[in-house]
Amino acid sequence: MKHLLSASEIQGLGEVHHQHQFNDNAVRMTRTLGTQVGLSRIGIHLVRLQPGRDSTQQHFHDADEEFIYILSGRGMAHIGDEHCEVGPGDFMGFPAASPAHGLENPFDEDLVYLMGGERNAFDAVHYPRIGRTMLKSHGRRQWVDWQDMHDLPVGEENRE
Repeated sequence: MKHLLSASEIQGLGEVHHQHQFNDNAVRMTRTLGTQVGLSRIGIHLVRLQPGRDSTQQHFHDADEEFIYILSGRGMAHIGDEHCEVGPGDFMGFPAASPAHGLENPFDEDLVYLMGGERNAFDAVHYPRIGRTMLKSHGRRQWVDWQDMHDLPVGEENRE
């Protein structure tokens, strides 16, 4: 198993085009690093976000923690109701059940960042702007719109 990727090897990986399933404007050009060195419980990615693109649909996780470290360029971070400009050297960390977050590049140059997070087998990812939740379980991903969800009464007899 290889445990070191040189800068030239990382460049040689080439970029993979990733479009978010719930946001047509969220297109990331990604080099996946973690799996190249055998990491299975966390994902580490070198991402390039072109001008005018979003990184994702604003979201938060129930189980997975995530981070972003800006390497070059500028972007706008959306964390809860806050919007702030980020640039080289800025770091963002999102513990499980953090405020909803996302990143966009409204500027004229590429935004490049290192992104990482856990790969828990079970997670719920919530997208408050579009009222949707994605469930990750047993290798499957499913989603439901909040309007189609129903609350169960709280009580000892309903805990299974």
